[in-house]
Amino acid sequence: MTDHSSAPPALVAEDLTHSYGPVRALDGLSLRAHRGEVTALLGPNGAGKTTAVSCATGLLRPSGGTLEVLGRDPWRAGPEHRARVGLMIQDGGLASGARTMQLLRYGASLHADPLDVDEVAEHLGIDEFAGSLVRRLSGGQRQRLALALSLIGRPELIFLDEPTAGMDPAIRRRVRRLIRALADTGTAVVLTTHMMDDVVGLADAVCVIAGGRSVASGSVQEVITAHRQEEGEVTVRAVAHGVERERVAALEADLHAAAARHGARFELTGAGSADLEAVLLDLMQQDPPQPATPSPTTRGVTRR
Repeated sequence: MTDHSSAPPALVAEDLTHSYGPVRALDGLSLRAHRGEVTALLGPNGAGKTTAVSCATGLLRPSGGTLEVLGRDPWRAGPEHRARVGLMIQDGGLASGARTMQLLRYGASLHADPLDVDEVAEHLGIDEFAGSLVRRLSGGQRQRLALALSLIGRPELIFLDEPTAGMDPAIRRRVRRLIRALADTGTAVVLTTHMMDDVVGLADAVCVIAGGRSVASGSVQEVITAHRQEEGEVTVRAVAHGVERERVAALEADLHAAAARHGARFELTGAGSADLEAVLLDLMQQDPPQPATPSPTTRGVTRR
């Protein structure tokens, strides 16, 4: 596996703002996405996730802050830059009158070095409905086609909106493996999802957005641990080697007793989907931090 740690981030947003009339959708959002990693954007509907992705893909011009995608300002970037960025949106942008493989082959023809269309179709199970008209596809089938179109051009940065929504468990596992493989080959993957299993099983980093601002960021475990510490919980890691299976229950009882002597409670914890979901619910119910008064240099988008 190639080490991408020394490469500059694929996406850097600092104090990003954007308004729709009187409504401020982004209110000082800061976000980074690194090559070779899966970054999950989490937050309730209306938090600003879609607006952030629209700015990063050049569909919207931010009102303020700084934004670089693959070293460029996405709003001013040309077609060559846009070809390096993949975008999958839910049930949108698909030609309903085209046949599935016809559309996928056309999408591949727009790129200089696309992935093998037949291999992608086989991996995602698209070959099973290759001749079907797009308008006759189920929701899950449309999701697979949209995913295939977003990655067929070998993007360096790809945005995936609810990539496993509407898919059966077997296909969902295939999609997760494909997303992981994309990141492992150096692609920066940014996904938005409400499925915590996708995040726990895939994400190298998460950014929790509420009120147009980042309220927590880091790895899944870091976000969970930091929130528990804010709530007065302390995480203690311990690994016991050479413990006989029949002694595990007694060892756990000893740990419970030791915690009780200090007026604490012992739990066996891990970075599971239930843990993350509980933290997200807490974070989303909190009022986001208020931004500082902007200086004159940050009222407009700073260009490099």
